[in-house]
Amino acid sequence: MAFGLLKRLKTPGATTTGASNSGATSSIDVDNTGAVAQAELEAFQVEHKWDPNIPQESIDKVQEALKEHDVEKTVAVEVNLLEENSPYPEVCAAVRNYDEECPANTVRAWVLGLLWTTIGSAVNMLFSLRNPSIALTPVVTLLLSYPFGVAWEYTMPRRKFKTFGYTWTLNNGPFNMKEHTLVVIMANASFGGTFAYSTDVLLAQQVYYKQNFGWGYQLCLTLTCQMLGLGLAGLTRRWLVEPAAMIWPSNLITTTLFETIHTRKTPAELQQSGWKIGRYKWFLIVMCGIFVWQWFPLWIAPFLATFTFVCWAAPNNVVVNQIFGGQTGLSLIPITFDWSVITAFIYSPLVYPFHAIANTLLGVVIFTIITSLGIHYTGALYSEYLPMSTGGSFDRFGDAYNVSKILTPEFTLDPIKYAAYSPLFLSTTFAMAYGLSFAACLAVIAHVALYHGKDIMARLRASRHEGADIHQKMMLKYPQAPMWWYFASSIIFLAMALATCLYWDTHLTWWAFIVCMLIPVVFYLPVGIVQATTNVQIGLNVITEFIIGYMQPGRPLAMMMFKMYGYITCQQGLYFTQDIKLAHYMKVPQRVTFWAQFVAVVWSCFVQIAVLNWALGSIKGVCDHDQPSNYTCPNAHVFFTASIIWGVIGPARIFGTGGIYNCMSYFFILGLLTPIAIYFLARRFPKSPLKYINTAIIFGGTGYIPPATVLIYASWSFVGTIFNKVIKKRHPGWWTEFNYITSAALDSGTIICILVIFFALQLPNKVQPPKWWGGFGGGFMNNVDWNGTPQKVVVNGTFGPATWA
Repeated sequence: MAFGLLKRLKTPGATTTGASNSGATSSIDVDNTGAVAQAELEAFQVEHKWDPNIPQESIDKVQEALKEHDVEKTVAVEVNLLEENSPYPEVCAAVRNYDEECPANTVRAWVLGLLWTTIGSAVNMLFSLRNPSIALTPVVTLLLSYPFGVAWEYTMPRRKFKTFGYTWTLNNGPFNMKEHTLVVIMANASFGGTFAYSTDVLLAQQVYYKQNFGWGYQLCLTLTCQMLGLGLAGLTRRWLVEPAAMIWPSNLITTTLFETIHTRKTPAELQQSGWKIGRYKWFLIVMCGIFVWQWFPLWIAPFLATFTFVCWAAPNNVVVNQIFGGQTGLSLIPITFDWSVITAFIYSPLVYPFHAIANTLLGVVIFTIITSLGIHYTGALYSEYLPMSTGGSFDRFGDAYNVSKILTPEFTLDPIKYAAYSPLFLSTTFAMAYGLSFAACLAVIAHVALYHGKDIMARLRASRHEGADIHQKMMLKYPQAPMWWYFASSIIFLAMALATCLYWDTHLTWWAFIVCMLIPVVFYLPVGIVQATTNVQIGLNVITEFIIGYMQPGRPLAMMMFKMYGYITCQQGLYFTQDIKLAHYMKVPQRVTFWAQFVAVVWSCFVQIAVLNWALGSIKGVCDHDQPSNYTCPNAHVFFTASIIWGVIGPARIFGTGGIYNCMSYFFILGLLTPIAIYFLARRFPKSPLKYINTAIIFGGTGYIPPATVLIYASWSFVGTIFNKVIKKRHPGWWTEFNYITSAALDSGTIICILVIFFALQLPNKVQPPKWWGGFGGGFMNNVDWNGTPQKVVVNGTFGPATWA
């Protein structure tokens, strides 16, 4: 405690001369120091009152120090929490609390960053057209760029050049973490979302709607789709990047991997406890181990991926398979031995705070399991004629919905054909997913307004220095990227997007485009705050489809454009924000980060459009369902079908008055009222677990079901609880040093195994997986769960309402 007081007394301006008045001066300094520390702890207590990531022990220490009015203790607590490191154990475990003086803006970083941007964008674009697909991730870039950087260090000359007064060199010495960070930021900004969402629109237009507006339209559409979010990311930095509370948990995996690869040291605390394995060695052991193991569930014995032994025992019992199945069932005994299944759709559970895992699991249990069981086995919504859980849509004959039977030659709705064919039916969990999406959109706004509203307004008026944690203080020495850069970027690409919609025949009116842009503006901050604190992103895809379906019914092309701009502007922008926070943690200057993101994404747009046009012109039969090499464009087909369902049939016929799924509209009310009720209950009972309830996650955390399954979410929740609740509590030292690097190793080994299998075995199509009961197409798949069989099968008849319109 004395150290904290001494540190405070050694601040600039402290008087240390004059022996005669030293006692008085010292007394004044102690009083001032104690007052400052007390004020900061009081602000800390108010700011983190509802913060689920702050350990309760830290809150208790602050309350105790303020209650006792002990200056020395107050200063010690303040220094420990705010001066020496981050107040969050997760950040302390993954991010170094000092700034290494080394360059980030180097020729090496830019060349490697653009190289991997080109490779990742091209590969992901090409193989997005194939089924099954494959995607390079920023983790792959992080791992593979390191040996490139080291090789550059040893091979390139260190001669210095001078151009326009600027001195530069090809080789500035050892490949450092800041350069490595810049490479990864460029990769994540350009292909962190796999490929440009606009290419699905382009493929649907060219392949299905037979519209080809040329390269100019393609580039304008893709550039605006990918770049509109950059302005939002920069303009919201004071809320989503600079506060210590905005953890961005997924970044902690990356920072830990940087530290492990570049330092390769074992912490002294673990060495003293007898632990002999360092982080780097542990990473290699786990990565190699999971690489070897994943060959079994991915190639040799895929029955290990969905270990539904109950279904194997009763393969023809529909109820048993619907309750315990892992493909189209509710998987009440979730067992999987495949890390790629556990992390499918929602990524590694080791990254998520336990409260986020618990809220997500709560949503799964209450809505996806209990409510779905109630709907399904009471026969509501004609569910007995449909599978329990699948992402497809069905007609009244029990077959997949055939959109061609309701369209005119101009791809508009033919009311006569629609009345003669069928209304649209959804599986039980799919219908529930739409209701939950409606609720999540209002819940995220209500939750953030109630729990973060005061802090949002306070930060609007505050300076960058106020409430700064140790990482923000270290970043203050670097010039901030000016706000006008981001504002100018927003104006330029907003104008380009509007021109794109109006110059070409997209059917999206100017006023609809403005409404479309208001959606990410309204939702960006609430969705970003929830993601930054929980790692859960609330998707806007459903609400954008819903709005445009009512605003401009019967316009499928307009629906695609509206959904792309309304949804992806927010999602892509959050990738930018996440990377700005990564740069914040790694002390990469903001101005360098801005230009790295800007240049990388613009370049990746050109790369992806070039690859797309090459594929459409060079691959014979591309996008045909029987294409010999499986370049069937599965994403484009799904996108086209969605444009027909939402743009032609429209939400009014599905969720409106008289619609089969009209009851799901009441989830809007549920999403608005539930967070308000929870908030006031939490205020009434401040010591209760209600503090950790996040209704936005309860409603929106299950947003990937379907096509994700309950098996994925349940096994993900189990593993996350073991690591981030049990191990973190019982073995905090091990968790601090090895939790995130274990996650990185598991992810790295798995993706390397997937890449090897895909490029070495599946793509050449020369080697087939083993044929046996537990292999692909084997006996373990011969059950109702895999076939998606409903309770009642329609035989020479129909089900559903007698009339529809």
